Amino acid sequence: MTIDLQGLVQPDRVHKRVYTDPAIFELEMDRVFGQAWLYVGHESQVPKPGDYFTTRLGREPVVMVRHTDGQVHVMFNRCPHKGAKLVPDGSGSAGKFLRCLYHGWTFKCDGSLLSVPLRSGYECTALDLKDPRYGVRKVARVATHRGFVFASLSEDGPELKEFLGGVATSLDNFCDRAPEGEVEVAGGVQRVIQRNNWKIFFENLHDTIHAVATHESSWRAAKEEYEAMPAGTPKPFEVVIVDGNGEPLEFWEKLELKGYDHGHGFMEGIFVPPTDPVSLAYVASLEAAKGAAQADAILRVNRHNTIVYPSCSPHTSFQQIRVIRPLSVDRTLVEIFSFRLKGAPEATFQRTLKYTNIVNSPSSNVMPDDLEAYNRVQEGLGSDGGDWVSMHRAAGRDQPLPGGRASNGNSEMPSRNMFAAWAGYMGVDTGAQTGSAE
Repeated sequence: MTIDLQGLVQPDRVHKRVYTDPAIFELEMDRVFGQAWLYVGHESQVPKPGDYFTTRLGREPVVMVRHTDGQVHVMFNRCPHKGAKLVPDGSGSAGKFLRCLYHGWTFKCDGSLLSVPLRSGYECTALDLKDPRYGVRKVARVATHRGFVFASLSEDGPELKEFLGGVATSLDNFCDRAPEGEVEVAGGVQRVIQRNNWKIFFENLHDTIHAVATHESSWRAAKEEYEAMPAGTPKPFEVVIVDGNGEPLEFWEKLELKGYDHGHGFMEGIFVPPTDPVSLAYVASLEAAKGAAQADAILRVNRHNTIVYPSCSPHTSFQQIRVIRPLSVDRTLVEIFSFRLKGAPEATFQRTLKYTNIVNSPSSNVMPDDLEAYNRVQEGLGSDGGDWVSMHRAAGRDQPLPGGRASNGNSEMPSRNMFAAWAGYMGVDTGAQTGSAE
C-alpha cells in the first residue's frame, strides 16, 4: 500500500490524517518508535539479580532484567523455542534464571541459553544449542542516563547522550534534587487509556494557552475553596497545584519554552517554590547534604513538563514520569510512575503522590478535563469540517539555541518542533512536498 506523506506536514500546519489514518499509525510504529530511543524504565525497578519489569517499545513486548553481574539488560519477552512470553506482564523476580513455562527452556538473566530438556533430542539436528540465536534476543541498543534506562530497536542512529541533547539537564535535575543524588520508583503505577492519537497528548504538554479554559471547573473550585477559608490561612498545597491553571493568559505568555532536536523540549515551571513545613524540611535536607549554595542552584532549575520525544514526560519538581504508549491510531496508554528522592524526608514522597493523585491520576480533578478535550479533538478530526490543524501561533519568532530553539509561552513552537522530528523519522522532506512512501 502506498501512502502519500508529502504535503501532510508543513512548517505551520499539519493535515488531520496524521492523527486519524491507521496506515500512517502503522508506519509510525516502524519509523518513529522503531528508530528513536524509547524510555524503558528505571534501574530501581529491578534492584536485585533476577528482578524483571515488562513493558512495550512500540509494538514490541520487552523485559528489563538485572543479571547476576549487576548489569541491566533489555530483551524481547519471547522464548526462542515456541515464542511464548518468558515472564508475565508486570514485574517480579525470576530468581537465578529465566524459565519458559511452556517447555522449560532456561536462560541466564543476560539472555544466554542455559539448558533445554531432552538435550539429546537435538543431537544430529540442524539446531545448534551453542548458536546465540537460541538465546533470548536483546534489543538493538540499551543505554542509561542517571539510572533512567532507554532502548532503541534500531542498530543505527545517534547515541543516547546526543539524542537527549538539552533535555538531559531535566533528568539530571530530577536526580540532583535528591539529597543522596539518586531516585527510585515507588508507589506503584497509575494507568489511563486515552481515546486519542498519541501526538495529541504530547502537544498538550506544552500548550500553555489551554489551561485557563480547559481546566476552569477545577481551578475555580480550588480558588473558591481557598476563599472560604479564614483570612490569613496559608494556601494549602492541594489548592496551589490546582488553582495555578487559572492564571491569566498574560502569565502564560511570559513563560519560556525550549525545544530541541529530535522533538524534545521543556516548559518553565509555573509554581513559586512552596514554603509549607513539608517543603521547608525537604530544602533543609538538601542543604544539609549539598550545602546551601548548591541546593539553591538545583532548586532554581524550575521546570514543569519535559518532553523526551516520543516516549515520556518527566516532571522534575514533583518527581513523576508519564510514559506514553500508543495502542492504535485513536487509543493511547499513559502510565504514571512516581519517584522517591533518596535522602529526603518521607513527607516529600507523600507530597509527590499527592500531586500525582490530584493532577494526573485517573480520578484526579484535572486530568478528566484534558481527556475530554483530547477526545473532542480526535472526534472532530474525523469529521469533514476541515482538513488542516493550525500551528501558526508565534510562527517565525523562535530564538535559536545550541541544538534547538526558544520561545515565549504563547507559541506553538513545541508542536512545530515535534512535527519537524516526526517528519525526519517518517522520511518526509517538508521543504519539497513531493514523493511518497511505501
